[in-house]
Amino acid sequence: MNIFKNEAGGAAKCSIGLLIIENVKNNADCNTLKVVRDELEDTIRAKYAQSSRNDLKAQRPMDAYIAYYKKFGYTYHVLSQLESVIKGKPIPTGLPAVEAMFMAELKNMILTAGHDLDQIQLPISLRISTGKEGYTTMSGKSVETIPKDFMIADQNGILSSILRGPDLRTAITKHTTRVIYMVYAPPGVEEQLVYNHLGDIESYVHMTSQASVTRLNTVY
Repeated sequence: MNIFKNEAGGAAKCSIGLLIIENVKNNADCNTLKVVRDELEDTIRAKYAQSSRNDLKAQRPMDAYIAYYKKFGYTYHVLSQLESVIKGKPIPTGLPAVEAMFMAELKNMILTAGHDLDQIQLPISLRISTGKEGYTTMSGKSVETIPKDFMIADQNGILSSILRGPDLRTAITKHTTRVIYMVYAPPGVEEQLVYNHLGDIESYVHMTSQASVTRLNTVY
């Protein structure tokens, strides 16, 4: 199956991690995942309790995303989310397939988007935005891309961009049974870190969907 194409050019310094999981049960709570989520909160607070914002910014691979966002005058949102958990705010709960991704994002500081694979027309492609591409974000807001940002599109439109986030058209819902997770890895985010991150997502999803099957786990 032709899944991914790099249309950003050979000089593009961004790798893409892809994880496809099928037979996902996405409409039920999971006590096992709750236990792991609570443990992750405790681990994050214990590890970073004495860390300043600058300390967090220096963590790898947080530093790579901070540097990328800074080029465009933006702040990496995972930083503020991590700070909230450190200060005692619980990790947000929701659809299991989304919660699994968010937990892994906080644990590994790696930018990830999740989509309903059945709403995507393959292949997908990595591109560099012109600033004129428009799409609707998860919040329902119509936006245009930021010039020279990285984005991923399928045959029907944009799926996500680093700075604007994922689209609404292919969002994960309670009816989703096939999920594709996409990781943006700009310079400084090593391939092994991406594989470890995808492995964490896979593990969390399997806790909620024991019959789930991984169809793809790779980095391009």
